[in-house]
Amino acid sequence: MTGDHYFTAEPTTPARPREVEFSVAGRDYTLTSAGGVFSADRLDPGTAVLLRKADLPAADAAGPLLDIGCGFGPITCVLATVAPAATVWAVDVNERARALTTANAARVDAADRVHAVAPDDLPPDVTFAQIWSNPPIHVGKAELHDLLLRWLPRLTPDGVAWLVVARHLGGDSLHRWLVEQGWQVQRHASQKGYRVLRVTR
Repeated sequence: MTGDHYFTAEPTTPARPREVEFSVAGRDYTLTSAGGVFSADRLDPGTAVLLRKADLPAADAAGPLLDIGCGFGPITCVLATVAPAATVWAVDVNERARALTTANAARVDAADRVHAVAPDDLPPDVTFAQIWSNPPIHVGKAELHDLLLRWLPRLTPDGVAWLVVARHLGGDSLHRWLVEQGWQVQRHASQKGYRVLRVTR
């Protein structure tokens, strides 16, 4: 066993690339994944619920859009595909995840519009029309709160954030905490034990 987690910056787990296939909004995707990243062998069930139940960007959405904790890039690639005029920023502490997201953006012909970066490398002046995340619950509550407090304030005034959290991993308590922080939060959907939260100013 190694000490690697999907939020390890430089995973030492053997990569062993594999392909993950899934469909969203009538489009089929085949992306490359690898060991040492989040949900390496399949589209995570929470991510699947988020992409199925949240309101995907309109075709003319210009962004910028943000994917927090991009993993191998399924959310990023869907956003870049459904909103072909948008720039998508994908942040992840895991360098292998960022490399996979960059490669997968090329697979969906969005290499010029996707920027996969470490959190500290995202320019501080960029604000986002939409933020999407299946956030890393397992980093712990304090770290999760810090992550959201870092990125949610970068929503544009009329922006929207879409989050998915398993109910048994604190989806409802996260909803309450966000409200306590002054955000407008709607439970947009519930499916398969997951909460899809719509967050606005």
